[in-house]
Amino acid sequence: MSIRNLDDLLAEGVSGRRVLVRADLNVPLDKQTGEITDDGRIRAVLPTLGALVQAGAKVVVCSHLGRPKGAPDPQYSLRPVAGRLGELLDAPVHFATDTVGESARATVDALADGQVALLENLRFNKGETSKDDAERGAFADQLAAFGEAYVDDAFGAVHRKHASVHDVPARLPHVAGRLVLREVEVLSRLTGEPERPYVVVLGGSKVSDKLAVIEALLPKVDRLLIGGGMCFTFLKAQGHEVGTSLLEEEMVETCGNLLARADGKILLPVDVVAADAFAPDAAHDTVPADGIPSHRLGLDIGPETVAGFTAALSGARTVFWNGPMGVFEMPAFAGGTRGVAEAITKTDAFTVVGGGDSAAAVRALGLDESSFGHISTGGGASLEYLEGKTLPGIAALEN
Repeated sequence: MSIRNLDDLLAEGVSGRRVLVRADLNVPLDKQTGEITDDGRIRAVLPTLGALVQAGAKVVVCSHLGRPKGAPDPQYSLRPVAGRLGELLDAPVHFATDTVGESARATVDALADGQVALLENLRFNKGETSKDDAERGAFADQLAAFGEAYVDDAFGAVHRKHASVHDVPARLPHVAGRLVLREVEVLSRLTGEPERPYVVVLGGSKVSDKLAVIEALLPKVDRLLIGGGMCFTFLKAQGHEVGTSLLEEEMVETCGNLLARADGKILLPVDVVAADAFAPDAAHDTVPADGIPSHRLGLDIGPETVAGFTAALSGARTVFWNGPMGVFEMPAFAGGTRGVAEAITKTDAFTVVGGGDSAAAVRALGLDESSFGHISTGGGASLEYLEGKTLPGIAALEN
């Protein structure tokens, strides 16, 4: 990869210099308490921040959280993240109550060598996500004024043409952080010449969200295992009734065409856990995938499917997994995701978890993160990379 990285910047010396770090601190918050429910993305940026702190840089961190509408919104404040980041760094993180305003300027100006500041949510300023180049550029000018160098360690955002990702690197000396470098190195192994057999496991709710990556991967993989809500559109394409299960009717024909072209590579569920309602305490049973009652909806893959997927994974040398097999947040419908995840960890393969809900499931189910080769922090970014798309954030670092 023709991108300068953090080690290049550190070799030049950063002591006493302001370094602007774009991190992905878009963590889930409890709607009732506002507390962070999964700090995985905060932990992921620690190697980069720790190295800069140790080298004596004045570290200015910026990130987005959620989808505010270009104006301040208390429910999307990064203040809880500043507290947790300070705990993990074992040092105070100075929090600016705005993004590029008076508080941000004062907070950055007051930084001593080796200290860290966090700016308020970038998306509180409409310039961050604007499609107007001039508006986005004006915001990038204000952000760039806080740094003498720029580090992108927000892999989860590199597929967005946003000011902090795409435009700021054009205004400052720029490098890839430890996380971005690792993500690209790992995903390059999957798009190059992966060791075979190469097995991909896809789940999640919608076929439409994964269609492009299915199209890109199908010629390259040996087996493609499909679970989650998206499996019901494939089952419908096979002529099976799916009850009230999640269904993208407009995608049925597309799924049928994919199955016809797949030459037996695609493996679908043979049984599912079907429930009376989408609720954690709903009555449910395991039924054949071609026998879902008309009044029920599938919320997980069944044990026979887990066994079949496990067999398909057993001899793999490369595995990519993106998307849960069921509604893992509800214990009654978490068995499929747990079973497949555990099967992946027991292979001798190079295993990659493709971020998003899959990474959340690993942590929520208490699985050992170190038993996977790599857990990506960017679901959408990792999929777009595997699709072969140009990612604006990566392209900006290459320039």
